[in-house]
Amino acid sequence: MKPSSSPSLPRPMKLRPVKLRPPQPLPPPPPPSPWPSYDVFLSFRGEDTRRTFTDHLYAALVRAGVSTFRDAEGLRRGEHIETELVRIIQGCRISLIVFSENYADSRWCLQELVHIMECRKTQRQRVFPIFYHVDPSHVRNQTGSFAHAFEKHEATVHQGRDKIARWRAALRGAADLAGFDIADRHESEFINSIVDEICRQLTTPYLNLAVYPVGIESRVEDISKCLGVGLDNDVRMVGIWGMGGIGKTTVAKAIYNKFYHDFDSRSFLADVRETAKDSSGKIALQERLLSDVLKPAKIVVGDVSRGINVIRQRLRSKKVLVIVDNVDHEDQLYALAIRRDSFGPGSIIVITTRDRHLLELVKVDTIHRTQEMNEKEALELFSRHAFQNYSPDVDYFELSRRVVTYCGGLPLALEILGSFLSGRSTGDWNSTLKKLEKFPDGKIQSKLRISFDALEEWQRHIFLHICCFFIGMDKNHVIKILEGCGLAAGVAISVLSERCLVTVNEKDKVMMHDLLRDMGREIVREESPNHPERRSRLWRQEDVIDVLRDESGTEETEGLALNWQRSSRILNVSIGAFRNMRGLKLLQLKYVLLTGDCNKLPKKLRWLCLRGSSLYGFWDASYLVSMDLPYSESFPSLVSMDLRYSGYFPSDILWRFGRLEILNLSHSQHLTTSPYFSQVPNLQYLILKYCVNLTEIHRSIGLVSQLALLNLKGCTKLKYLPEGFYMLRSVRTLVLSGCSKFEKLSKHIGKMDSLRTLVISGTVISEVPSSIDELQYLDFSSRQGLSGLKRFTQDETSGPSQDETSGPSDFSSRQGLSGLRRFTQDETSGPSRDERSGPSEDETARPRQRLRSL
Repeated sequence: MKPSSSPSLPRPMKLRPVKLRPPQPLPPPPPPSPWPSYDVFLSFRGEDTRRTFTDHLYAALVRAGVSTFRDAEGLRRGEHIETELVRIIQGCRISLIVFSENYADSRWCLQELVHIMECRKTQRQRVFPIFYHVDPSHVRNQTGSFAHAFEKHEATVHQGRDKIARWRAALRGAADLAGFDIADRHESEFINSIVDEICRQLTTPYLNLAVYPVGIESRVEDISKCLGVGLDNDVRMVGIWGMGGIGKTTVAKAIYNKFYHDFDSRSFLADVRETAKDSSGKIALQERLLSDVLKPAKIVVGDVSRGINVIRQRLRSKKVLVIVDNVDHEDQLYALAIRRDSFGPGSIIVITTRDRHLLELVKVDTIHRTQEMNEKEALELFSRHAFQNYSPDVDYFELSRRVVTYCGGLPLALEILGSFLSGRSTGDWNSTLKKLEKFPDGKIQSKLRISFDALEEWQRHIFLHICCFFIGMDKNHVIKILEGCGLAAGVAISVLSERCLVTVNEKDKVMMHDLLRDMGREIVREESPNHPERRSRLWRQEDVIDVLRDESGTEETEGLALNWQRSSRILNVSIGAFRNMRGLKLLQLKYVLLTGDCNKLPKKLRWLCLRGSSLYGFWDASYLVSMDLPYSESFPSLVSMDLRYSGYFPSDILWRFGRLEILNLSHSQHLTTSPYFSQVPNLQYLILKYCVNLTEIHRSIGLVSQLALLNLKGCTKLKYLPEGFYMLRSVRTLVLSGCSKFEKLSKHIGKMDSLRTLVISGTVISEVPSSIDELQYLDFSSRQGLSGLKRFTQDETSGPSQDETSGPSDFSSRQGLSGLRRFTQDETSGPSRDERSGPSEDETARPRQRLRSL
């Protein structure tokens, strides 16, 4: 709703950098107007009741403390009701229509009635007809004196049929409402009964929304469509779910205000998380719910168990609107008997929470995730708090955009920072923005941290890892890496997602709101504010460089990340800097040149990302392996290795990484033949995108029985895959898009019964084996990509020849597999029979010479 006008507001700018639409009002209060707001609007025929009944009713309402508007004659001029009168009608919470003998004679009264009934429909205004010595049927059907009045109106040519039809419809609608009929009652008694009812209606006021509820109306409308208020007798349960500070409670209050009058009984249970911390708090909530619904009765339940039974017994026949706000544990919902059979037909139950799992437990009909504000909404809300206007002052526009970007559409942050920056100089704004880059705002963080504090310790550990290292990474890869660290990451990510601490987007990437990321990183910084080497995780560039330069690392550090991509200088990092980081499990170095003895790399590493080092021309993957170490002492725990943009990559390097599950060698320009895979039986994800010189995938890939994904996108020189690959029954995804020379799929592809995704766009495949149609799990988009291609049968000679695949077609047989291990070192087909103990001295000469030169 719009805020009240004030003489101190700045004048609107003629030129606005961005065009914004003022938010639509929601009652109460009314939009800005030179007239004060009122509780009640009195519509009456002045000639009939101005100095009698209406005057007495007005005086009684005022004595009862009800702010009442009457006597609109001063606002009636010409043929039209003045705009200000319409605004006053819109701003009132209740309209009283005094139908008297000559009410319909007045075009003004009829036009007022039309506006009143429109407000009832659009703004849920309460309307009560008062039949003052008039038969309600005469009003409803326009008979008696009302018929005579309409004969006069219809005789007046310029009135028009449409207007008269609207008058008739408004009279019928008003007469059908529950109201007051004086009949044979004494006037004083009749007036007292009206005043009592109006006071009762006003004693349960609307809930106060945010000062500037920008964007609330559209969100309320979205949820209202699923509530089905008045449409059926089902008990509807709806969840409003979202991160802290996103506006769930404000939306719930607006829903309460909108549908308040559609229910005989209603209750808004605010901030249940804080109230229900112990049994006494739960009892207080039970008694509050019962009191709200059964008023004026006061019920004492005594204990939680009895309270549950009382709620179910007393409310199961009541049509109620109940809002349960800010729930964070299932026992709170249990204590309040939140289930369908606890409430009567037509009831609506709305639950707000940060935890989606709670909504699933009580089986709500619909879950609405409260979305962040879009850019226009965010800029408007911020401007309202910072400038008391719809848009920023011209001199502050760019600064305002920077603040809005920082807030990421979170209303809580926009309100706090907008109020803090209001009236401050541009210098103060710049200083605040610089400070926020290093130290998040305490008020915002305290609100967000509630969700973090509610996690179990192991879940917090995973959340902090994601904050510092894994935002934007594939969910499955993150799970594999963290499970390699001994953490139950799959369950944890589900919990974090349910509590709006992380999201998984449509591309299966783990994402997080920037303010949540900053909150998590601040928690890590607070572990040791002045000594970064004592923190569990290092990600801030200045801190990482200081620790590595001084070689001051400690075993407290579990993860370290450094991205040097944007710098024009080469950064040399000595491996000796990691000497004391014996607890290091996660290491990410982008565009950094490593020097020194790789024996010093910690042996507990689970994730090693050395991306872009070959761009300097000094580094290749063979540098990772110390040839003097026995097999068991290389990288025994490494789960994921990311060597994108790598240089020279020896075919036999993988024998040092026996536990490897993820290997990414994308954009490796010098890679012509894939590495041998016989010593990485746990490999599940192999990513070789845009290796433009890759011509061969080694046939030992047929030994990798757990392989789930092979991504060869953009490998423009690759023509085929070895037959043994098509015998793998674990592969779910095969990507060949952009492999412009890839010609044929093996006739054995039908045996890959786990295959779900097959992408062949950009290849020169013109026909596919008929067995491909036997893949029952292949997804729709993959089948679309295969439609229109000719099928060939197994009897046709469409597959690669034995020579092309560098091996016999029965590669997967036991004889073929055992034969693979009998190749000599002079052959190019794979590692020697002694590969378990490492390459020979001759094979290691070149990489070791390079180490010495560095």
